[in-house]
Amino acid sequence: MKKPFLLACSLLALAFAGQAQTAAPVPPATPQYRPGYHFTPAAHWMNDPNGMVYYQGTYHLFFQYYPDGMVWGPMHWGHVTSTDLVSWKEQPIALYPDKLGMIFSGSAVIDVNNTAGFGKDAMVAIFTHHNPEEEKKGSNKHEYQSLAYSLDAGKTWKKYEGNPVLPNPGIADFRDPKVSWYEAGKKWVMTLATKDRITFYSSPNLKNWTKESEFGEKLGAHGGVWECPDLFPMTLNGKTHWVLIVNLNPGGPNGGSGTQYFMGNFNGKTFTPSSTDTKWASYGPDDYAGVTWNNTGNRRLFMGWMSNWTYANQVPTSPWRSGTTVARELALQQVGNQIYLTSQPVKETVKLFPSVTTFKDLTVNKTLDLTPKLKNVGDKFQLKLKAQQLASFSLVLSNAKGEEVIIGYDQPTNQYFVDRTKSGQLGFSDKFAGRHTAPRLSTSLQADVTLLVDATSVEVFADQGLTVMSELFFPTEPLSKLRLTADTSFLIQEITYAPLAPKAQ
Repeated sequence: MKKPFLLACSLLALAFAGQAQTAAPVPPATPQYRPGYHFTPAAHWMNDPNGMVYYQGTYHLFFQYYPDGMVWGPMHWGHVTSTDLVSWKEQPIALYPDKLGMIFSGSAVIDVNNTAGFGKDAMVAIFTHHNPEEEKKGSNKHEYQSLAYSLDAGKTWKKYEGNPVLPNPGIADFRDPKVSWYEAGKKWVMTLATKDRITFYSSPNLKNWTKESEFGEKLGAHGGVWECPDLFPMTLNGKTHWVLIVNLNPGGPNGGSGTQYFMGNFNGKTFTPSSTDTKWASYGPDDYAGVTWNNTGNRRLFMGWMSNWTYANQVPTSPWRSGTTVARELALQQVGNQIYLTSQPVKETVKLFPSVTTFKDLTVNKTLDLTPKLKNVGDKFQLKLKAQQLASFSLVLSNAKGEEVIIGYDQPTNQYFVDRTKSGQLGFSDKFAGRHTAPRLSTSLQADVTLLVDATSVEVFADQGLTVMSELFFPTEPLSKLRLTADTSFLIQEITYAPLAPKAQ
C-alpha cells in the first residue's frame, strides 16, 4: 500500500529508486516503549500485515518492511512465524524489490491441488509490484499483481518468471490482492483494491485472471483510497454470511486510517450487500490494513497494523517503528435486524496472563484507586470488567507526572471512549492527541469490557467484541497507576487483573 499522501509517496519512491540514500541518524533507543506481547520488528520500519497463512502448525505473518530505515521506504516483505499467535520469531526477509518494482501488500495461499504447477502444497504469495519508474511516466499502470512461491514452507522464495500475472488496465491505485479458494466454483477469487472500489477477479490457476465484477463505488465510507480488502464467509445460526473488509485512508471514524466492512452474499462473481450501513471493524485510530489468515479451517483470525498514516512516520520509538494489533478471532453477532462482525483476542492470549487477581462487587463512588490493591500494576496487563447494569465510568491509567490515558463509557451519548490528550509525548504530531469515541452497539443492560494494556497501547474489546478500539500513547514514564471513577455510584460485578507473565516479556 502507499503512504497517505500520494504525491509524497511518489516522490519518495522515485528518490529511493533513483539513487542510494544517506541513512538518517537513528534516534536514541526507546526500550521502554517496546511492547511485551504485540509484535514489533527488532529494528526499522513496518506497516501492513501481508501474506498471512497457516501451514503445518505454523502461522506465517509477512509484513510491509523497509530494512534500511525507520520511515517508509522501498517495500519488502518481512517475515515472522508463530506456533501460538502470541510469540513471534523473525525470519529472513522473504521478498525484495526487483526490476518490476517494490513489493507492496498482498496475500498467500497453500496451493493444495497444485493448480499453478509450482508443486503440491506450494505456498504462493500474490502481491502488488509498485514500479516507481513506470509511475514517473504518468501512465497509471505502475501497480500490477505478481506471484512468488515457496516449496519449503516459506523458508525460501522464487518469483514467477511470468510476472506480472495481472497487468494494470490504467488505474492508479490497483493493489493489495487478497486471494482465497472459492470451493463452489472450483476457482481462486481475488479481492483487489481499485481506486475507490473493490474489483473481483477469478482464476483456475493463480496465473490467468478474469474480471468478475466491481463493488462499492457509491457505498460505504469514501474519505480516502480503498486499500487492503478481504472477503470471507462466516456462519451465524446455520446461515452463511459473507464479510467484505475494506480499509481506507483517510476517512476513519476518528480521523486518518480506518477499517470498514460490509455484510452480504457472494456467488463467486458478485458481492451483494445485505445492508448499506457503514460499519467499522475498529473505532480507535490505531488499527489499519487488517486482514485475515488463510488456511485456518473454521477459525477466522485477524490482525491489523497498529498505527495511523497521519503520524506513523513520526511516533517516538527507536530503533523500530510500528507493530501489530494482537491476533483476534472474528465472529458474527446479531443486534436487532443488523448483523455485526465481532473481534476478541484469540484464546491463546490467556497463556500470557496466568496470574489472575479478582475483585467482586466493587462500588465506585466518585473514585476508587486500585493501585494499592494490586501492589504493582505495571504497564503490561489484561483487565476485565463486568457489570450487571452499565453506567458511565472511567478507567484511568496514570503516573506520578500526571500523564494519563482514560478509557471509559459515557451513558448520555451511549459511547465508549479513549482519551489520550494528556498521555505524555504529543508534540511529534498535532493530530495525535485526542478523545476518541465509539458507539455502543449492544442493547444489553449488562456489560463486559476487556482491556489489553502493553506499555504504549491499549486495546478495548467491549460487549463480546461488538465495539473495539486500539490506541497508542507514549508516556515519559510508565503508566503504572490504575483507578476507577464514576459520576454516580457504579456497581462492578467483577474485575480481574492479570499482569503479563515475566517469561513472556
